[in-house]
Amino acid sequence: MTLYRYNTDATDSLKKKIRFFVILVVMAFLCLWMRIWYLQILKGENFKELSENNRVRMNSLSPFRGEFRDRNGELLVGVRPSFNLYITPEDAGDFEPTLDLLEERIEFDEESVRQGIKKARSFKNVLIKADVAREEVAFVEENKMRLPGIKIQAEPLRSYRFGEMASHVFGYLGEISKVRLDKVEEGHYQMGDLIGKDGIESVYEHRLRGQKGFKQVEVDVSGRELSVLKKLPPVGGDILTLTLDVRLQQIAEEALQGKPGEPFKGALVAVKVKTGEILAMVSRPSFDPNLFAAGISRKRWNELILDKFHPLQNRTINGQYPPGSTHKIIVALAALEEKVIDTQSTIYCPGHFRLGKGRYRCWKKGGHGKVNLHDALVQSCDVYFYTLGYRLGVDKIAQYAEMLGMGKETGIALRGEKQGLVPTTSWKKRARGESWLPGETISASIGQGFNLVTPLQQAMLMSVVANKGIMLKPHLVKKIETPNGKLVKEFPPQQSSSVVFSEESLKAVLEALRGVVNEAHGTGQRSRLKNILVSGKTGTAQVVRMKSDDAEPEEEIPYQFRDHAWFAAFAPYADPDIAVAVLVEHGGHGGATAAPIAKKVLNHYFKLYPVVARQTLPVSISNPN
Repeated sequence: MTLYRYNTDATDSLKKKIRFFVILVVMAFLCLWMRIWYLQILKGENFKELSENNRVRMNSLSPFRGEFRDRNGELLVGVRPSFNLYITPEDAGDFEPTLDLLEERIEFDEESVRQGIKKARSFKNVLIKADVAREEVAFVEENKMRLPGIKIQAEPLRSYRFGEMASHVFGYLGEISKVRLDKVEEGHYQMGDLIGKDGIESVYEHRLRGQKGFKQVEVDVSGRELSVLKKLPPVGGDILTLTLDVRLQQIAEEALQGKPGEPFKGALVAVKVKTGEILAMVSRPSFDPNLFAAGISRKRWNELILDKFHPLQNRTINGQYPPGSTHKIIVALAALEEKVIDTQSTIYCPGHFRLGKGRYRCWKKGGHGKVNLHDALVQSCDVYFYTLGYRLGVDKIAQYAEMLGMGKETGIALRGEKQGLVPTTSWKKRARGESWLPGETISASIGQGFNLVTPLQQAMLMSVVANKGIMLKPHLVKKIETPNGKLVKEFPPQQSSSVVFSEESLKAVLEALRGVVNEAHGTGQRSRLKNILVSGKTGTAQVVRMKSDDAEPEEEIPYQFRDHAWFAAFAPYADPDIAVAVLVEHGGHGGATAAPIAKKVLNHYFKLYPVVARQTLPVSISNPN
């Protein structure tokens, strides 16, 4: 009896256990079925799309950015092959170990990459480092299995063949900003793309960028490419033939470089007189745009923007300086045209000019004695032009300065050009709420005081004088062609305005400018050439006003208080072909510092383009007016 009860109890316990496990299995299958129903029915289409995306990817193909060539066809800026390192967040999974492994052998901005991953979509490639070295490529390829989601892509990279040369003309590339991305045409750019940020790269971005292609590829679970399903090749950007002559540009860069340990800071512009074509354009100090092509580091960027000498500034178009004695050209033409003097009028220079209680000194302490206009320009007599300025008045001087292109943009196709400043009585009242003082006219008559010009304006002033009043628009691009050589657009000489001067006035000033360089007492003798007559004008622009007539030795004056050195010229005298303007910041006297630089450029130009071999027929000029 006892045995029977024991078996019954054991059987009931076993049945309960079996029932429990049956219920557990049924519930498990029910949960599994519900999960399958959720995945297949409710989310089926969504997961199907994700699955296809995981298997098939659409990768964009970067186009070859358009080239820059000089006026003779020499390649200045092009592209070269490079290897870029990317990570795809979806394929990488937990990317921290991957980045840690990469960092052992490859230097990159880890924080920036992490931020990029957080902002990017799952299948969006995030750039880790551009233009990686071959040793780094080898490391990635050897460790593919340990680096999920990491890929190397061969892409074209912007290449500036001559480094810092003409960097302010070419400009540089940078990653497109969110604000800019919202404004540009849809489909041309995406986050991470490079875009022209300055110079020609920026102005002609729409011509240079080309059109993207795409490649549809099949990938495995780690994102590795298995096969190409479809491909549309990219279309390269247009080719720009510039007006620059690379040989002259190199000489100009070297001439403005200065001595080892004492580099010059300043600008140089050389322009073709009859066409307005820029032959050379230099701004010092400079920078290497190749730094930006592969993505500049934060450290290097901060060094550039915090540099006290502002290497990113294009001094040729947005450096504004007092013109100094180069302004005497304008005052001389104004005085002749207004009949304030004639070519034979003389003024006595005792070494100073008195106005009320004010005493304004001439650069020559003992004075120049009795001088006429020719002698005054050749020897740059300040007292002579103080007198002319006082007789003319500042508003009349300003009228002629504006007629000759001062105080307004030249119209060159570069962003950031400054207007300079031509002061008038109304300007001072409007800008400062003060009346014009007579003594300010005296300073303005020799290019001091409020007067400001850019080096490009100075070059164009000499071009206008050499052209006898015809003002041309300066330009940097000769023509644009497609990658296969089809002409898109040409840029002929364009006249922006003209100034009518009497033949007698022009002849007097032109002969005096020739004398500045070629006569015994000329201040620009150090620009003289053996077989070519150069015409020019020196200028020394004060940074601070001297307190006494006794000038301190230049080496004893703190660098930041030294005068700026100017020299502007054109040549040959009889048939002007090239005009040059040189500005050396804190360089002292224009005749001593700037004139020899101009001489090197002019001498090399006439070696490249001998006078006897040059075409002297008049050039057809378009006039939009």
